[in-house]
Amino acid sequence: MKDINSICHFFENMNEYVYVMDIETYEMIYMNRKTLEAYGLKSLDEIKGRKCYELLQKSAIPCGMCNNDKICEGFFEEWRHYNSVIDKYLILKDTLVEDPQEHRKYRLEIGIDISEERIQDKALQKYNSMEALVNEGLRIALMEATPDESIHAILEYLGKSLNGERTYIFEKNEKGGDNNTYEWVAEGVKPEKDNQQNLPPEICANWYQRFQKGKHIVFQDLEEIREIDPLQYENLKRQDIHSLVVVPLYDDGKVIAFYGVDNPPPLSLEYTSNMLQITGHFLSSCIRRRNLMRELEDMSYKDALTGFGNRFAMNRYISQIDHKKSIGVVYCDITGLKHVNDTMGHKAGDQLILRARDCLSKAFGDYGVFRIGGDEFLALCSQIEQDVLDERIRLLKKLMEENTVNMAVGMIWQDEATTELDILLQESEKRMYADKAEYYRKNGIERRRH
Repeated sequence: MKDINSICHFFENMNEYVYVMDIETYEMIYMNRKTLEAYGLKSLDEIKGRKCYELLQKSAIPCGMCNNDKICEGFFEEWRHYNSVIDKYLILKDTLVEDPQEHRKYRLEIGIDISEERIQDKALQKYNSMEALVNEGLRIALMEATPDESIHAILEYLGKSLNGERTYIFEKNEKGGDNNTYEWVAEGVKPEKDNQQNLPPEICANWYQRFQKGKHIVFQDLEEIREIDPLQYENLKRQDIHSLVVVPLYDDGKVIAFYGVDNPPPLSLEYTSNMLQITGHFLSSCIRRRNLMRELEDMSYKDALTGFGNRFAMNRYISQIDHKKSIGVVYCDITGLKHVNDTMGHKAGDQLILRARDCLSKAFGDYGVFRIGGDEFLALCSQIEQDVLDERIRLLKKLMEENTVNMAVGMIWQDEATTELDILLQESEKRMYADKAEYYRKNGIERRRH
């Protein structure tokens, strides 16, 4: 369980009144933005040291209707109250939250404004699952094993709870386009993730303009945007989307992604919007944690200069090879790297390595390519035909000539990867050294071993 501050952030953008107070001292420790505005307060600094009954009821003593002795962790106590200070009729939902770090207990209260609705009509129907949704959202965000699993579980839960056909996340890619990175679809609904990769920036440009202003996207009829956003209209129409709610995800005030629900019931768009905004904080946290884990993995499995996998990555790749399928092994060594480093400096040597990297990436980038030494590279091509491997070798040599790079190349192919990989690596390395010796012989260069 996270500390109380993290839980408070969960409710910051909620469109209901939310406040937290210390059970023992009655001291108010948190009000979300909507509650602060309702009581004419500008920041949390104004509530420090003040009692809940003083702020909420303008009373000098604890409220007579206080139910602190009835609430317990994991459940919501529901009751109704007219608050004369803000002139609102409220459904109040109270629960107990314990901060494991501070070892203190707090009362968390959610106030739902039903002033404009009949209690027996829309209010109860609209919010009757509020406590279940909040508790489940907390459970998913805080207890899933990995960020990816958390994101998938939350999207599935929201999709089912909100009766949507698809839930998804889009993130900017390195080219400036938008990629659909996560997706859940209801039974019988066609997935669209593969078709929504590298969307041109202009398609979502209007959405990002709204996101920068702190706004989100809601419409119950696609035709509403036909004239004002024709590119997005065509994109959504192809997916048979007629209603939609999309909410931005922020990190330190910057939009890092957006997520949404396709075709939720038109009458529940406001409720859907509220739930997405609430859960958005946790999804942003999941994405930040996922990115950190990816960075750590890159440090463990990638060569810093070339971006190719290192020996750890090579071993992981080998463990996943299907030994009943064909295998091609290409062992490469940059000729003259030491001479370039000694005579021109290591910066020039790094440039030579990067040119070699580019050649290998273009020739074998769709297979496993690894830097296994200062001047040594290895391409492992699982399930490749021999004629295709031969063609890739020819392409590699052409690219080397175009980029002023010389690499000795040793290649071996087998129709089944049944031979021990160590033996194939040794054989390809032996052929590479033979190719290097032939290069030195043809060019009249005395070969020196180091």
